[in-house]
Amino acid sequence: MDLQEAFETNKETWNKKVAIHAASDFYAMADFKAGTSTLNKYELEALGDVSGKSLLHLQCHFGQDTMSWARMGAKCTGVDLSDEAVKLASQLNTELDLDAQFVCCNVLDTSQCVSEKFDIVFTSYGTIGWLPDLRPWAKMISERLKSGGVFYIAEFHPIAWMYDYTVSPPVMKYGYHQKEVIYEEYEGTYAEEDTTKILSKEYAWNHPLSEVINSLIEAGLTIEYLNEHDGSPYDVFPNLEKQQNGMYEMSEKLYPLVFELKARK
Repeated sequence: MDLQEAFETNKETWNKKVAIHAASDFYAMADFKAGTSTLNKYELEALGDVSGKSLLHLQCHFGQDTMSWARMGAKCTGVDLSDEAVKLASQLNTELDLDAQFVCCNVLDTSQCVSEKFDIVFTSYGTIGWLPDLRPWAKMISERLKSGGVFYIAEFHPIAWMYDYTVSPPVMKYGYHQKEVIYEEYEGTYAEEDTTKILSKEYAWNHPLSEVINSLIEAGLTIEYLNEHDGSPYDVFPNLEKQQNGMYEMSEKLYPLVFELKARK
């Protein structure tokens, strides 16, 4: 298939999502502007004190997590495919008097647009599924890390992406090792209010954990740990139950919803 066409379609969809997401309860913009961090338990525990460290945030959307790291003292650069997202991120950064920087590019082209090397490369929750092949992604991560630098990803588990959520109840439809692209066209977005319904057109790819791990190893990184969790910080899958710790879980806990991986160059 024409990957450039797929990327352009995804970019158009994400550009349409920006204003809707920014106004949604999901992204709680007023709370964020007032100082609330958008970072979650997994990444906060994994990366700890980031004060004084340089951090590259891949696929940052409109930068709430990027700026949350900046508020903790990191020197941050965010990268995203959507020019509307980067525009809003830059506006928020100025409004909040923060010092993050934002770059608009395909994440696979990051090394062509960002020359700095970082102490930390970070990405989270709904990112790698937009990429057809993780080997160039992992190579770019290695290029952007300083020697001894840390890469961390918190991401929805690939088993969760085996389901077609455009039907109710969801149906297991896609292979765990599926190489073929998944195209979905549907009304709405995960953060959208009921009053508006955009048309989302999306090309995505599923990546088994073995591909995530092996691509990073081949790029010269050492895996420190891989954890799988029943709890998701976001209520983005059907029929999840909120726990006392704020996480959302399936009642049957048939499979993990999130994995996290930390690696070092």
